[in-house]
Amino acid sequence: MLFANKIRQLREERKLLQRHLAAVLDMDTPMFSKIERGERPAKREQVIAIAKILTTDENELLTLWLADKILDVIENETELADQALNVAIENKNHLTGSPKLPTPNRF
Repeated sequence: MLFANKIRQLREERKLLQRHLAAVLDMDTPMFSKIERGERPAKREQVIAIAKILTTDENELLTLWLADKILDVIENETELADQALNVAIENKNHLTGSPKLPTPNRF
């Protein structure tokens, strides 16, 4: 709910109504409300559009959105979540050439 909490905070700070954002996003208000409550995931394109509407950093919202997706996948994997994240980071770094982060012994 990192993304949902952030867009609600930004919307309220800007004194915008959900229906205004929903209209600009070409969706109904209940659908936007579900996104803002974290009950429905936004699409990447919607995250970018929301960032523009709220005049905020697109990368920040995309990062929170992606973090929510990752947390959703590992939510019930308490024993293996850290190991899986370390393996994913290691393999991501191999693909992108990013420097390795120190990782604890996995096994």
